[in-house]
Amino acid sequence: MPGHSGFRYALILRKLVPSDHPPVFLAPLLASSPQPPHQRLQFSTATALSARYKKRRDGNPNRGVSALRRTGLKFPNAMSREPLPKPVLDPERRSKVQADPNHGLWGFFHKDRKALTTPEEDYAFGRSWTVEELRHKSWEDLHSLWYICCKERNRLATEKYERRRLRLDVGDGEAHEREMKIRRTQQRIKHTLTERWYAWEDAWKVAHKDPEVDLNAEPDTLAYRPQIHEQEEPEAEVEDPPRAASAA
Repeated sequence: MPGHSGFRYALILRKLVPSDHPPVFLAPLLASSPQPPHQRLQFSTATALSARYKKRRDGNPNRGVSALRRTGLKFPNAMSREPLPKPVLDPERRSKVQADPNHGLWGFFHKDRKALTTPEEDYAFGRSWTVEELRHKSWEDLHSLWYICCKERNRLATEKYERRRLRLDVGDGEAHEREMKIRRTQQRIKHTLTERWYAWEDAWKVAHKDPEVDLNAEPDTLAYRPQIHEQEEPEAEVEDPPRAASAA
């Protein structure tokens, strides 16, 4: 009620020392009656101990174990008492790794096994193979030449990546021109093999219509079986001309 509120405020002001009087703007706050506990509300009406707010664990025993962060196992095991290996920081105490001199990864580098070649070395190359030259090559030769081109392109790609890593602006033009020559050779190898494929198809069509060719023959038997032709008549023997009578 207003009368009781004013009276309560007057009692509070009597008990205070003149220097401890509150400011005027706090008078409504002092006059208001406190709310009962059952009417006070928290910031959130949700129950703090609700089941949906509890942390749910997935039950993974290796949770938190990381080799990158060097966090070990949570529970001891049979290898817990074994000392962990320590890295050897001194280069002289490190064991030398014996690499295979004929390892396949050396194909990504120059024959001298160096990371980069000079622009002069990349520019020292010949022309591309022509289709006429490749037509006279066997299947094994074309197969070997194709993989030689692949290895050379892998080497050029490795050096290109190394130049980008070192931020070098030299050698890109020579390497690109060399790669174009290699790719042109590979295109002509494909052209040669395509010609052989078409020639094989035409030969198969002709053999399919030829009665002397058995396309279903076994590998150990002959596929070409020529038929027996009529025997040709022997040529007539030419008689010798009569000799002239000897002179009397």
